[in-house]
Amino acid sequence: MGYIPAFNDADGNLFGLFSLQWYDDLLHAFSGVWALAAAFISHRQAVFYFKLFGSVYLFDGVLGLITGSGCLDAGIFINGFRSLNDIEFPARFFANLPHIVIGGFAVYVGFWLAKRVHDHFATA
Repeated sequence: MGYIPAFNDADGNLFGLFSLQWYDDLLHAFSGVWALAAAFISHRQAVFYFKLFGSVYLFDGVLGLITGSGCLDAGIFINGFRSLNDIEFPARFFANLPHIVIGGFAVYVGFWLAKRVHDHFATA
């Protein structure tokens, strides 16, 4: 979506909230390829993907919400902790919402839903 001009502001920020770099795109592509590979390999690999990916994504979203910098793009190491005045809370919230929602859903699937599905098919 970052390549569609209608979604970018004058500074090139997606929805006026954040900019996406080539390494962000690479990370997103890698996570998608990993998910696809895990789905084709086995149920166990898919569950592992949801557990690890979900935990890391959720952590990145919560860290970004609290500090204004994420860990997946090395922002916490480059920019450090930003003050609440540096980035307004609504912008922080909406910038990190995709990682919180997607990561939270993946954690739910990996740690809870997968166990219920496995138990259901194991007893059938």
